[in-house]
Amino acid sequence: MIAVLAAAVWGMGAIAGAATTPAATVTVNARAGLATMPDTGIGINHAVWDSQLGTDEVADLFGAAGVRTMRYPGGSYGDIYHWKDNTAPGGYVAPNTDFDTFMGGVRRAGAQPVIIANYGTGTPAEAADWVRYSNVTKGYGVKYWEIGNELYGNGHYGANWEADNHADKSPAAYANGVVAYADAMKAVDPGVKIGAVLTTPGNWPDGIVGSGDTATWNQTVLSIAGPHIDFVILHWYPSGSTAAEALAKPEQVNDMMFAAREQITRYAGANSGRIGVAMTETNTPVGMDTQPGALFAADTYSSLLENGVFTINWWDTHNGGTKLSTVAGYPDYGDSGLLSSATCLEGGVCEPALNTPFAPYYGLKMLSTFARPGDQFVRAGADDPLVGAHAVRRANGDLAVLLLNKDPDQARAVTLDYAGYTPSAAAPQVFTFTNGATAISSATTGTSTSQTLPPYSLTTLVLHTAASGASAGPGTPGQPSATATDRTATITWAPAAPGGHPIAKYEVYRQLGTTSEQWGEATGTSLDVGNLVPGSRYTVNVLARDTAGNVSWASPPLTFTTGAPAASSCAVRMTDVTDWASGFVGGIHVTATGVAGDWTLTFSWPTARQRLTGGWNGTWAQNGTTVTVTSSAPTASGVDVGFTADYGGPNILPTAFSLNGVVCAAG
Repeated sequence: MIAVLAAAVWGMGAIAGAATTPAATVTVNARAGLATMPDTGIGINHAVWDSQLGTDEVADLFGAAGVRTMRYPGGSYGDIYHWKDNTAPGGYVAPNTDFDTFMGGVRRAGAQPVIIANYGTGTPAEAADWVRYSNVTKGYGVKYWEIGNELYGNGHYGANWEADNHADKSPAAYANGVVAYADAMKAVDPGVKIGAVLTTPGNWPDGIVGSGDTATWNQTVLSIAGPHIDFVILHWYPSGSTAAEALAKPEQVNDMMFAAREQITRYAGANSGRIGVAMTETNTPVGMDTQPGALFAADTYSSLLENGVFTINWWDTHNGGTKLSTVAGYPDYGDSGLLSSATCLEGGVCEPALNTPFAPYYGLKMLSTFARPGDQFVRAGADDPLVGAHAVRRANGDLAVLLLNKDPDQARAVTLDYAGYTPSAAAPQVFTFTNGATAISSATTGTSTSQTLPPYSLTTLVLHTAASGASAGPGTPGQPSATATDRTATITWAPAAPGGHPIAKYEVYRQLGTTSEQWGEATGTSLDVGNLVPGSRYTVNVLARDTAGNVSWASPPLTFTTGAPAASSCAVRMTDVTDWASGFVGGIHVTATGVAGDWTLTFSWPTARQRLTGGWNGTWAQNGTTVTVTSSAPTASGVDVGFTADYGGPNILPTAFSLNGVVCAAG
């Protein structure tokens, strides 16, 4: 009732100021398919220090919010916790937080567990016994098992917060330990899925080669443990001193996931495509208990799910207040829990009653309203950086659109455009969570093409399709794959099942932001494309069209990168010589024939967050994302130049270089 009243009051103010409401355009492209929403997508962390673990009240709150995975026994406690006697030497374990109690709450909420097996102070035998008790003795069917938590924080790179009793704390030792754990646990239950800890691209200590190591943590772990694992584990706590900075960080997710999957493909061995990605901890740096947290949660989860992450787990259920501040007009307690711990802070200011949901809880609840298991994410975006947009297509033909207004002060009058989808003329169902609200409101209002978003709000529209009475269209083509050179690619896919009419052809579309460019069509299940740009990233979908003109859903997306030519008059090799997780020293080795006098080498950074800061053995410059270096003519044995660069977010190295306008081979 409070939320409805707040929305009504805001609405009257919006009418009075309608003439000054900024406008934005959102485009939804149903042809640009992304990943499918898994049944494990929305998750949280639970911890054995939490006296509310497994209680009916908490389980019911999570069930109502659509939480479908719960992680146990709680972050770094995973490396000191012993499940048999429910102890964590050196830490606090609350009464009635044992594994069976946890599983009772998981089942009541209709969720699945994600379990951290103790690597730091445990053994493969202890973990195997846990699998036996869980899945053989009790029949819980626990599927997902992580081997330790944040083991790169065991002191090997200088920072030491994670318990690790092994004498050898290197990534190679951890990777070999993962193999031993996987072998022991799968011997008990071959159906369990084993996860290994990786560093998140663009976040410490990603890119750093530790003392005595020959490669980074990720390269080492994947090279050794890759054939034995089923998923990798990332954690992401982006930095930011203001809400605006924090709310801009989900923009990094696409590059983060591209870099992570590139590493998996490069280092994890044959059949690496079977390895999933789980983001088992994340939270916002600003507004943990207020509206920025809700916006960050919905935006981050959606962005990760679009990229095929199979579960995201918010940190965490209860954590306790740390510092009182005012964010967007409401008290924020610096509490990274989704639910209030009823903590009292200095000065006698107390959090609300125990288990009162904070704003991020409603961010997750809105997400479960927006995207259901089996829905396919499709590309959506806005022309205003303060408006976020995500969309899913449902099996019944409905389309749901999640809109985020990240402006704390002004509403947005949004116009919605659709490609590959025609909504009905009926007013959509609209779900809204506004700043300071204590519930998500629902109404049938506005149109499918026009909505007004309150300041600092989350809004979901559920639209029905205008199509009716049509015969069943073709099924969805299978996951495409590609074999690429520097300028060409052959794209192949599994055939679609015909619907009411035979399949006439397949159409291949490249995603260009929120628009699609048709590359070509084929009656078979492959297409050759040319005129590609060396060293460029491409994302494509395949659609099937039948003889009646019905079009299928978009296939799962395929992202591939063109490389360098196989042969050229020049060759270039770039290496990351020294990295400190926010910048690096790069080296470039150039060889060439037929070049006299000075030469100019040109390359482009793959992201806008990379910046040249200096260089040697040449004259260096950066314009936009394009970098040039001019130096003396390379000899038969080559010439070396070097540089320093900063980066924010994933550091993806360029793969194409031109010498005096000629594209070079890989050196």
